[in-house]
Order: sequence, then structure tokens, then C-alpha cells
Amino acid sequence: MKEIEASLEELDKVVAYLKEVLPQNAIVFLRGDLAAGKTTLTQAIAKERGIESAVTSPTFSLQQCYEGKEGNSLYHYDLYRLEHEAFMQMGLFEEFEKPGWHMVEWGSESLKAFLEGVGYNVTTIDIDATEHGRRYRISH
Repeated sequence: MKEIEASLEELDKVVAYLKEVLPQNAIVFLRGDLAAGKTTLTQAIAKERGIESAVTSPTFSLQQCYEGKEGNSLYHYDLYRLEHEAFMQMGLFEEFEKPGWHMVEWGSESLKAFLEGVGYNVTTIDIDATEHGRRYRISH
């Protein structure tokens, strides 16, 4: 596990570390309280991947897809209040086959266990507020 403490201005430290350790295709679960910075981190990742469009939380659409430079696709999911079974019934599981980084907000432990059980590696980033910014605990 890697722990990084960063302010908003230092978020590039977290993004640089992720770029270094994550494979070209990755599933990342973002965990933290409301307003912890899950979407903010996804926005910083999108910027680094060459995505110029606005990155917003996919609260109502469940998923947003972005195409970056050199095919650096980014998929952003918001699964708040969506149970594992509903996720599967909606056919969203197949989306993880698409090449790129899949950033999952509010992913359940049962979804994570399922993904790992069928062979996916899932990185988890726990985000907590600190006095000077956020603490990012990255497990992969």
C-alpha cells in the first residue's frame, strides 16, 4: 500500500504515481465520504490523459466515457446506491472489457470481490480529508 498526502495543488503527485504503477487497462475503486475528492481526482487523471472535455460526476447517468490522447480512454462510474446485482443486470460489467482506466466511485465490496474472482486486478484508493488536503491510500 502506498500513502500520499496532497493538497489540490499537489494532486499531480497522486496522478504521477498512478501513471507509474497502473497498467494500460485498470479498474480503480475510489472510496471516501461525500465530497472527499473522488471526482476531483478523476478530473486530474483525465487532464493528464489528454482529455479536454469537462469531467463531471456521472451520478445520474452511472457512466461517462472520455477519449484522451493516444487512445487513453477513461471510464467514470458512479454506483452510489446501486447494488451489485443491479449493476450486473444493467450489463455494465461488460464495460470493464473496454481498454482504458475505469474509475469507479461507490463500488461495493461484493462487486470488487466478483471482479477479482473473475481475474481482474482492482486497485482501491481510499480518500480521507486531512488538515492540509487529502490522504490517498492506494492498494493494488
